[in-house]
Amino acid sequence: MYVPPKFQQDAEQAWALVRQAQVGSFVIHVNGEMRSVLTPVVVSEDRQFVTLHLAKGNPWWREVVDGSEVLGLFLAASAYVSPTYYPSLTENPNHVPTWNYAMVELRGTVTIHQDSTWLLEQVTKLTDRFEESAQPRWWVDDAPSEFIQQQLKAIVGVEIAVSSIEGKAKLSQNRLDEDRESVKAHLAAGSLTEQHTSRFM
Repeated sequence: MYVPPKFQQDAEQAWALVRQAQVGSFVIHVNGEMRSVLTPVVVSEDRQFVTLHLAKGNPWWREVVDGSEVLGLFLAASAYVSPTYYPSLTENPNHVPTWNYAMVELRGTVTIHQDSTWLLEQVTKLTDRFEESAQPRWWVDDAPSEFIQQQLKAIVGVEIAVSSIEGKAKLSQNRLDEDRESVKAHLAAGSLTEQHTSRFM
């Protein structure tokens, strides 16, 4: 990933973007083809592993062997920026449209899990993360045990041992202060996606 120094994020910032993105696209190279899947993740406390699960019917995992390399992409914010947002445009016409965004590129190696104990732990951690601020809150134990065991038989777990993580936040840092503040204000008054991006600026 091309990351100019102005847009580079350190490891702490990159992991924060992973959490804010909530889901990632994971790409593997199998038999000469690129394959991807979009799924929410759980990050281990030591940030050495990322886990996820897929439906067994999803072909993404079927030809993956333990140790296969994977590329994970997390997009936390994304919005179009028009040159008309820049106050400096009145004095300097040398501007073009661009895109503001915050993203992470993560690399690692895969281990496949089909053990029900591992799967239950993964789905419980995932559920707890997304239910933590819900009112009322739902717990995995709220569903009948037999039903949960049935559901676990229909999924497969994926554990990624993280080898590298790189974050990028391109949020008009290379613009004049007045232009950057104007971009932030325009996005804050826009769509939900644009408002979300403005909060990163």
